[in-house]
Amino acid sequence: MAEITAAMVKELREMTGAGMMDCKKALNETNGNYDEAIEFLRKKGLAAAEKKASRIAAEGVCDTFVSEDRKTAAVVEVNSETDFVAKNEKFRTYVKQVVAQAATTKAADIDAFLAEPWALDTSKTVNEERSSQIAVIGENLNIRRFVQYQTEGFVADYIHMGGKIAILVDMDAPLNDATLECAKNLAMQIAALNPKYVDQSEVPAEFLEHEKAILKEQAMNDPANANKPENIIDKMLIGRLQKEMKEFCLMDQIYVKDQDISVSKYIASVEKEAGCSIKVKRFVRYETGEGLEKKNEDFAAEVAKQMGQ
Repeated sequence: MAEITAAMVKELREMTGAGMMDCKKALNETNGNYDEAIEFLRKKGLAAAEKKASRIAAEGVCDTFVSEDRKTAAVVEVNSETDFVAKNEKFRTYVKQVVAQAATTKAADIDAFLAEPWALDTSKTVNEERSSQIAVIGENLNIRRFVQYQTEGFVADYIHMGGKIAILVDMDAPLNDATLECAKNLAMQIAALNPKYVDQSEVPAEFLEHEKAILKEQAMNDPANANKPENIIDKMLIGRLQKEMKEFCLMDQIYVKDQDISVSKYIASVEKEAGCSIKVKRFVRYETGEGLEKKNEDFAAEVAKQMGQ
């Protein structure tokens, strides 16, 4: 049995917003496993589905590149050790060079990307140039991830909070002032409300089943439902799941610039005005440090891996 320390309880509380005693119980029940403890708290209705932003601790910046014709685009995340360096002009210039290369790379993953020639000096690899930048900037740097889009439609991008969040939206629509403005508004929507899918057709069946199981346990643990038969609770879950899907799916979300309509209705209004069909094919949302644990050793391990240590 793992020893549950006050620091562990505090950390879980920061991750979930649940009470101290609830966090301690969750850690005891799951032998100190944070992911299982979060799941335990969710089932009790004591934690939200997503880890709180306080878990995002790695510094650095996300940036985008979009070609002039908007047919080619990329987004990258490059991490640094401190926020001070993340704001440094040399670092920012380097990140712009990295994302420009990511837009044209043939690499299928980050390892292949790091191994390819650096476009601005082909005598080096991307990873060797990263090592050179470490020497210049004075901190460990990590090219953590990238996504490249090639499209028949067009791509719009949006950078939020100086690179804390970066968005690409791939649109199936003719490019004009109205459709581009629509795409940029959708990019801001994605930055603000963090949808996971374009619409409900994209939601994996296993994700739905997992969420149903969580919601059912929450309902069964609610004293207000103590005397309700299971079939009634199952009917209640349909409504709750639909409400949750409105948070996860872009098309179902309330449009941030007009709280009276959904995103799908906003798009329909632009279609009518522009006289053309508009569809969101896909999107990507990067948030600096997303998925990295707060603990310094986790970030250091990622950097060390890329340095070949």
